[in-house]
Amino acid sequence: MQIEPAAVLKGTSEGQEAARILNSCVHCGFCNATCPTYRLLGNELDGPRGRIYLMKSLLEGDPVSGRSRQHLDRCLTCRSCETTCPSGVEYGRLLDIGRGLMEQSTPPPLWRRWQRWALRALMADPHRLRPLMRMAWTLAPLLPGSLRQRIPPAPRFESALSSEPLTASGRRMLALGGCVQPVLAPGIDQAASRMLGRLGIRLIQAPASGCCGALSYHLAAHEEAKAFMRRNIDAWWPWVEQGAEAIVITASGCGVMVKDYGRILRDDPDYAGKAARISALARDIGEVLAPANLDALKPLRPRRLAFHAPCTLQHGQKLGGLVENLLTRLGYELTPVTETHLCCGSAGAYSILQPTLARQLRNARVSALEAGSPEGIATANIGCLLHLQAQARAPVRHWLEWWAEDVGETAPRTLENR
Repeated sequence: MQIEPAAVLKGTSEGQEAARILNSCVHCGFCNATCPTYRLLGNELDGPRGRIYLMKSLLEGDPVSGRSRQHLDRCLTCRSCETTCPSGVEYGRLLDIGRGLMEQSTPPPLWRRWQRWALRALMADPHRLRPLMRMAWTLAPLLPGSLRQRIPPAPRFESALSSEPLTASGRRMLALGGCVQPVLAPGIDQAASRMLGRLGIRLIQAPASGCCGALSYHLAAHEEAKAFMRRNIDAWWPWVEQGAEAIVITASGCGVMVKDYGRILRDDPDYAGKAARISALARDIGEVLAPANLDALKPLRPRRLAFHAPCTLQHGQKLGGLVENLLTRLGYELTPVTETHLCCGSAGAYSILQPTLARQLRNARVSALEAGSPEGIATANIGCLLHLQAQARAPVRHWLEWWAEDVGETAPRTLENR
């Protein structure tokens, strides 16, 4: 597929990248078979191949219609098509470039801009989200059932990881501060800290580390996202210089983003080198645990679990099967789940911006996950966890939380510098 980028993109690294990606597509259509929205809607323009044609037109400078925006907005960015594509088309990256250009050339309606700004302002900042959620939890008993179901349950405790001095000895790894997860599921990082501690690894959270930038980046607020990235790099850098082994990430969606810092900031003269180093250090928690001897940490009575593999883990980070293998090594029985490559419909802010499609996708995933009558559902991403939790009958938790509880690591530690 040949392209002549519009003048605004000519000579830019993004324009060259978009042209390279588009030229690699042979429009075979294999991608449509694994695209969740194409399977639901049956419209060529709601599948990867059709959206690639729309982005080609956009990148060549053609005006953006409301219908074109609708088809692109319906994309989950699940990247299942990338796993399927025989030509290796980097569809997710192309979509980010296309959405960014669309935002500049033809901004969405004012109400949509306000909606997206509000989502970014609230969800990316725990200091804003926490009091809002406390209010929601307080008022929840007074709300109608339909509204009450949309409010995630309050966590059992609120806590933060410790921030230790640079002189701390022993094996050290860094954690991502995050945004939604420390408010709605602080037990995930606590479980990671406790289990890594059993392996002799200290998990340290730099005080200024926060949102990874994924929410802003995928909503086409690219400069805002880069500011989050630079803040995290600055927060981590002193520990990196002192020999921190890795940056451990327990939310697979954040893992995709942090591993991409080097590419996104490659043209930044002040941060390109640091960003590349950070991306090289980024590890999903499963990558840290996979080579370890876990025999002493096997639960006495492992549960029967269904595992939901987040798209960001299997398609974004290309780590399909990693957690499943870990859980099997630990003695868990995994129930059969059909069509594990499909998205649950969470996809960052997608479940809020496209609620009808998100509910349809979630209902299908919950049915598949509960078909084997598991004791619980495990996943590896906070967004998937919250989305599935609102519909599933079986309890839904991060796989680290199930594991920590089953080996008796349930009580929160005494934490420093909260």
